[in-house]
Amino acid sequence: MDYLISNFGMIKAFVIAISIVFIRYLFFSGITYSVFYLFKKKALKHKRIQKNYPKAIKIKNEIKHSFFTAIVFGGIGLFIYALKINGFTKIYTDFSLYGLEYFIFSILIMLLIHDTYFYWMHRLVHHPKLFGIVHKIHHQSRNPTPFTAFSFDITEAIIEAAIIPIIILVLPVHPLAIFIFFNISLAFNIMGHLGYEFLPPWFINHPVLKWINTSTHHNMHHQKGNANYGLYFNFWDTLMKTNHKQYQKKFYAITSKNKKKSIAA
Repeated sequence: MDYLISNFGMIKAFVIAISIVFIRYLFFSGITYSVFYLFKKKALKHKRIQKNYPKAIKIKNEIKHSFFTAIVFGGIGLFIYALKINGFTKIYTDFSLYGLEYFIFSILIMLLIHDTYFYWMHRLVHHPKLFGIVHKIHHQSRNPTPFTAFSFDITEAIIEAAIIPIIILVLPVHPLAIFIFFNISLAFNIMGHLGYEFLPPWFINHPVLKWINTSTHHNMHHQKGNANYGLYFNFWDTLMKTNHKQYQKKFYAITSKNKKKSIAA
């Protein structure tokens, strides 16, 4: 009986974890989609990166695949919790133990580690022998939407999330820092698949901001498939010379059009 109760508790926790991940994805992707693709579609048309709009069947498929991704991410979340309660992680709850400076530093380090992992993992799954069995589903969305953010093959979802348990095994992190990191990650993921560019033309020439990736950057990856592999930052694409040659030209074309539209209004 104890065995059944214990297993029922795990199943319940698993269902809750999946629900949290999937509802969070639907909430933020849904709000973004509603603003850009429904309520403000006409007013924001000049900000489109690609002129056409994806068909409804594509969006339904993205949501379907994202549900399976939520199952994987929910399972990883439970795995992290199990590691913590058994004392295997460096997660700490006493904020004063490391202080505010380290708290901020830990978020930045998580982003840098994740960005490095993502870049090289992303390039790897684009290898011809791996693309079809790992990354093909995500690239069915050649004209991405906010719902593309979690649209992965199950294998890719596992690979995508694998870095998180590794981070908490070696890096002291506060639960709030992990929460902030997850939300920054989701925000970048949705922005990268937004399908619209709302940044100003000077952004990619700014000495600091130019190292942050734009919606145009990842959208071109979905269109071209052989460049622009980074997630948050442009460090690795710049260093490895994998930025698309037309990236700056495309960005200027869209943002200059945005500027002209705003002046005319």
